[in-house]
Amino acid sequence: MTAIEIARQLAAMDQPEGAIKAYGLVLHQPQSPEEELEAALYILQNGGDYKVSYSALIGLYRRGQFREDCLDILTQAFYEPNAKLLKTRYENNCKLLEKYPYLFRKDFIDFEFLPLRFYPYDDNRFVPYHAAEGRFGDYIDFKRPVVGRSFFHDLEKPVLARDVYSQYELEYLNDCVRPSEWVGRDNHIYLHYTDWAVFCAHLQCLNLRPLLEGEKLVFLIGDEGEQYPIDFQARFGVDYSQYPVKPLGVRELNRLIWHTQLSTHNGGDFFNEIFDGHPNLMPLPSVMMKDVEESVKNWKEALANAKSSREAAQSLLRGNSPQTLRVLQELRTLPNVTDKDVFAAIYLSNETVMKRVDPAARVVPAVFFQPHFSNIVYGLQVDARNRTVLKSDEYDKTIQSPIFRGFKYIKTFTPMRRFTTSHGATVKFMYESAQKDAEEGEAQAVVPDAVSQRVLNRSFMIDWLDRLYADSVLVRFEDAKLNPKATFTALAAFLDLPYTESMTYCSLNGEVDPESLAGNVRGFDPAAVYRTYDEYVNDAERTYIEYFLRDAYEYYGYGFQYYDGQPMDEARVKELLEGFDTIDHYIRDTWKKIYKKATVTVNEERVAEEMELEVQGKLLESQVKSFRENRVKNSEILMRGLKFVNRHGQPLHMMPKLELDPELLEQPLYH
Repeated sequence: MTAIEIARQLAAMDQPEGAIKAYGLVLHQPQSPEEELEAALYILQNGGDYKVSYSALIGLYRRGQFREDCLDILTQAFYEPNAKLLKTRYENNCKLLEKYPYLFRKDFIDFEFLPLRFYPYDDNRFVPYHAAEGRFGDYIDFKRPVVGRSFFHDLEKPVLARDVYSQYELEYLNDCVRPSEWVGRDNHIYLHYTDWAVFCAHLQCLNLRPLLEGEKLVFLIGDEGEQYPIDFQARFGVDYSQYPVKPLGVRELNRLIWHTQLSTHNGGDFFNEIFDGHPNLMPLPSVMMKDVEESVKNWKEALANAKSSREAAQSLLRGNSPQTLRVLQELRTLPNVTDKDVFAAIYLSNETVMKRVDPAARVVPAVFFQPHFSNIVYGLQVDARNRTVLKSDEYDKTIQSPIFRGFKYIKTFTPMRRFTTSHGATVKFMYESAQKDAEEGEAQAVVPDAVSQRVLNRSFMIDWLDRLYADSVLVRFEDAKLNPKATFTALAAFLDLPYTESMTYCSLNGEVDPESLAGNVRGFDPAAVYRTYDEYVNDAERTYIEYFLRDAYEYYGYGFQYYDGQPMDEARVKELLEGFDTIDHYIRDTWKKIYKKATVTVNEERVAEEMELEVQGKLLESQVKSFRENRVKNSEILMRGLKFVNRHGQPLHMMPKLELDPELLEQPLYH
């Protein structure tokens, strides 16, 4: 029996639960329009997932099938039950705007004659219906946490933005643009709407009350756009130049740029050096996440235990810095101080950071943050439905951090470097660190199974439901080195920053072209792009990496250098694994030093040296064996296909790649 036949039979037998499942299958298979409408109606009328029916009915209407029926059903089921709420919101916004001084047109359209009807899909998403054209538009989420355009690309004049209908973007502008009275000049947000009727229609879905309270917004409709910018002193008698610049406040910092550590040695320091001197950023070099958390903890303890701001500053070893004292005093007056508040205060009290920030800037500077981990490690699990689940403790720690969760506006960018190159650089760094520790008598560092860590690290695959990655982009290290103007112009636009002179060179705390790590190239020297690190990675390991990351190579535009593109079977994978001589050499060399320190006793007496050496050797071989067995296990899972889900079973997607303007390319794109 076909799915439609099973569904009909179950429906006739009065088994709606089974019929709903069967009709759901119908909608996921090729079917006639009549069967699709039948399935959508049954699911809607019998308590199934209404979103399934909603999408099917919209789809049928757009394809010209049963248009009158679909429109009637959608109107009765979705629009009419919500029309009163939409009308109330519209009328409330109109009342607010009638009294608002910086909207110069007041002939609001009656609700019944608005050109758009918004059909709710869920609490946040709508599909607009264009009545005059008889068509449904695209899904709209007015609260989607994405800033989809560059508002702050030019800050010489007040911000001018056209046709902004996103609640999130309107709040972003309102929160990030400082009041005119705080910067001593006209700094209103000019919102130009090309069509009055369309503007009115969107008032059904927006909440303007919190946006109008500070009177920052100036609404310009149609030809009124020619009035930008308004001379407020001549027109309204307001002279903003009489106001002094106000210092930044702790809770003004609501905008975070998260520079993620995809994995080790992807050029993160290079990107930090590009953003180091930006006047609209508050940047710090990479800092260990555990150190950040410790600093926040120390500040909170100092605030709780000190009787004054000066005493708190002294307990934090900050002396009598006026900047620190001012920030601590502000923290002491804030209600319900959060970890994010303290984190912002740490930035505001850092004199190195603040001396590079323009105090009279039109917009609040973004906090630029790259929390660092000693390594990013992912593991594979297979769930009850035989799906591959990715898990990382470092990732979980980040998304659960109250520091991150406290920021309302988050832009995320991730540098990526060719996987085999960053892997070789990582092994080199790990081995040299272990050698240095051994020479200095420190706790011994070791080289782990870095090849496995590399192929399992898929932090470039994101969960769209994860707030931290909702507005994210991946930028290739090679593009940044070889085509810096195109790369950083595009990255600045994505991050909603002006592309400034400071982004045309590398610096660290003002020092131009620093050496971030001994042996690293400086500035825009492209040598790092072409290094192969042959001493630290062999061809079998590189082929393995390329094969099991082949989807990422294709998506992000990297050509294979070692994998020949031919199908891979278990025998060939086994052959590659047996050729992991280079990584195993470094594993053995560093772990051997660990086990060499192990003492062996019997009845609390140390055994003979020969026996102890034998036991130490067995421990080493057991360690190497465990790595090899784990490689086989992971390879078997990966051979099933490169499809991954989160812990809730939702598919993960590639983070979007930063696209460059071809007109700005200085040389062909790297492949």
